[in-house]
Amino acid sequence: MIKGLYEAHLPVSDIDRSIEFYRGLGLELAYTGPRVVFFWVDKGTSWLGLWPSAHAQTPYHPSIRHVAFRVEADDLGRVSEWLRDRGIAPRDAFGVPGEDQPLVLRNGANFHAAIYFDDPDGNSLEFIAPLKLDASDVKYHDGMTLREWLAASQI
Repeated sequence: MIKGLYEAHLPVSDIDRSIEFYRGLGLELAYTGPRVVFFWVDKGTSWLGLWPSAHAQTPYHPSIRHVAFRVEADDLGRVSEWLRDRGIAPRDAFGVPGEDQPLVLRNGANFHAAIYFDDPDGNSLEFIAPLKLDASDVKYHDGMTLREWLAASQI
């Protein structure tokens, strides 16, 4: 029945600034309306809604102000530089400084690499790629960087 996630939404304080920021990430503007702006994440498959709102000042919590964009693992090596070229600094997450990311996350037997950064309103954004799923033979410790994980995994 469920085929995927179609949309996610974030509050923003300045819609014009946010449009410029998300265009800078390479997202295509899909719709501009009186109350919401939509960007295609994957045209026809998923989009992101931005809502001008006082809720953009709501203190951050990942359950309400976080979106993760899936990327290919091969692209993670150049994502930090790509972000910096756009004036965006990766931020510290899970004990790993932004400048040392991508970091590796473990959720049970599933391993992902991620880089965290913020939009102009402090909404948490993430580029994430699956590394190894349903794995039991992976060397891992909290705060591990992708560089460390690759060296330990000899991949």
